[in-house]
Amino acid sequence: MPDERGRDTRAPSGSTATGQPFDERRVAAWIGKAITLRGDVICSQDLTIDGVVEGTIEVGQHSLMIGIGASIKADLVGRIVTIGGSIKGNVTATEKVDLKATGAIEGDVSAPRFAMAEGATVRGHVQTGNKRA
Repeated sequence: MPDERGRDTRAPSGSTATGQPFDERRVAAWIGKAITLRGDVICSQDLTIDGVVEGTIEVGQHSLMIGIGASIKADLVGRIVTIGGSIKGNVTATEKVDLKATGAIEGDVSAPRFAMAEGATVRGHVQTGNKRA
């Protein structure tokens, strides 16, 4: 709330005015365009990446969105993986990989369902469909 001078008097992010922590309300995490990250990214919620990541990216049974202009040198694992940027690495989804027209993958793709827009590129093997015994 603003005080009489218009200044923000709210408590710092992550705590209440009494200093007690509060629950995170975001439904998705985000790595922005200005961020370059090297290492393993393990996320327990939906994740959008618009920056540069080198390493591995795992979101478990959550969705992973690689934005237009993002540059990824990593293996990706998630439930639904949507790609609008550049990937150098393998992509594994338990439900679907959606490759947008601006997307490019240099690596193997494995998912029950795979959608590829006109203009997108894949340099690698694509394995789709359910595994049969």
